[in-house]
Amino acid sequence: MSVKQYLVAYNSLSAFLWLCVLGRLIILFPLVGSKFVAGGLADFTKYVQTLAVLEVVHSVLGLVKSPIVTTVIQISSRLLLVWGVVDLFPEVAQNVAFSTMVLAWSVTEVVRYSYYAYNLLRDKLVPKGLVWLRYNAFYVLYPLGAGSEAILAFLSLDRAQELSAYYALFLKVVLLIYPPGFYVMYTHMIKQRRRVFKNIGKRPDVKKTQ
Repeated sequence: MSVKQYLVAYNSLSAFLWLCVLGRLIILFPLVGSKFVAGGLADFTKYVQTLAVLEVVHSVLGLVKSPIVTTVIQISSRLLLVWGVVDLFPEVAQNVAFSTMVLAWSVTEVVRYSYYAYNLLRDKLVPKGLVWLRYNAFYVLYPLGAGSEAILAFLSLDRAQELSAYYALFLKVVLLIYPPGFYVMYTHMIKQRRRVFKNIGKRPDVKKTQ
């Protein structure tokens, strides 16, 4: 299997798994309400998100061009939420912030992984609609996801204090880092968007994908 084939398989599988997460959220939310969504979704989301650790490996090995720093920031913050907050303190996931976080993550990842897979399969002939979603949806989804993450981390502080004063302090530090971390990631996406839409009109494949 070539690197390209592996990446196509990885991105296709990831898009499918996040689509499953989104589908389960859409089914569960109206049936059981936000308070009980995590009971049928938290573990599955946790394992699907953990699979993304491979993205750090891909970046380190040079299989993809993604910046290592921004990749580590995004993956580590999400792993903290699914393993270090929701898994340790399941009560906090009864808050609607868990549902909005999963909604933001799943929509983002279905679009992102589909974009990557299509980009590899069609040699960068990506439909304009998918390009538009990839570089515009984050304006809403990223603040929604990051805000929901911060709410869940904040709600876990009292329980973390009971577990370990050091862990509670760690979560407080993380919450302090969230605003500048959000700024770094958000501006990174804005810069990417500007670069893509600046050059997209020059690409001969744009007309072919309309």
